[in-house]
Amino acid sequence: MDHVRLGASGLKVSRIGLGCMSFGDPARGGYTSWSLDEEAAQPFFRQAVESGIDFWDTANSYCNGSSEEIVGRAIRTYARREDIVLATKVYFPMHPGPGGSGLSRKAIMENIDASLTRLGTDYVDLYQIHRFDPETPVEETMEALHDVVKAGKARYLGASSMWAWQFAMMQYTADLGGWTHFVSMQDQYNLLMREEEREMFGLLAEQGVGSIPFSPLAKGRVTRPWGERTSRMDQDPVGARFDIEGDEPIVDAVQQVAAARGIPMAQVALAWVLRNPVVSAPIVGATKPHHLADAVAALDVRLEDDEVALLEQHYRPHVPSAF
Repeated sequence: MDHVRLGASGLKVSRIGLGCMSFGDPARGGYTSWSLDEEAAQPFFRQAVESGIDFWDTANSYCNGSSEEIVGRAIRTYARREDIVLATKVYFPMHPGPGGSGLSRKAIMENIDASLTRLGTDYVDLYQIHRFDPETPVEETMEALHDVVKAGKARYLGASSMWAWQFAMMQYTADLGGWTHFVSMQDQYNLLMREEEREMFGLLAEQGVGSIPFSPLAKGRVTRPWGERTSRMDQDPVGARFDIEGDEPIVDAVQQVAAARGIPMAQVALAWVLRNPVVSAPIVGATKPHHLADAVAALDVRLEDDEVALLEQHYRPHVPSAF
């Protein structure tokens, strides 16, 4: 497994990240009714460790905290805490009332402690804001996050899914206050959603921030022929974002390149994401054994210029759907 620095920071992560939104107790609610329970999730943690995938990403809101609990126990079962780069997030509602959601000082301080309790650890390596909070002053958020780092509860900070101007404002505010900057941006990026190329990726490159894209395979839409559907496609509202008829030629192109090479479509689609120099480590969710195997194999796929041109030629602008 290759390892890279996360942006310009000193933190090294595996070139593939394990996305843990797939793991949680569906009975706990949330939007992940298709999640695998703890018993079903165990083989994927074992497979990740055996494959050298030591960057694990979860969030407090995944199945209302149960993902964090499962991830924490998996670390204790399959690895040493110091061998895992552990990431979680804060923003979405965890309970009603003040402090239950958002990025106020109260919410951040309450939720980092709650996450650490569920994870069974005294620190996370990467603490990420799950979205931009328009109701809280940026200064309040950035100072609170800085205090989390200075308290030793997080080693680095990251952000996720916002407009480039919002991210720039938060980084500039950290500059003004002498506070900790973000080192990563977890944004939606794949062959069917390339809007980050317009402004965000240029900003990340200039600031030395690493992209750790979620949904690098467009919720599986680019891993199978357009006409093939799965039961999850009808259960996962997030996946519905990629059910856009005009994108069929892109999926057809992935199928064509994969067939010519004799490899799965997933490897082609992920290899395309990995070739972008701003991308540090795509976050890959796994619900079947071949998902992580294909992700690791994609590291060895080097696309030719004509293949890239074929994959990119049918893209048309989309409205970002993740924020």
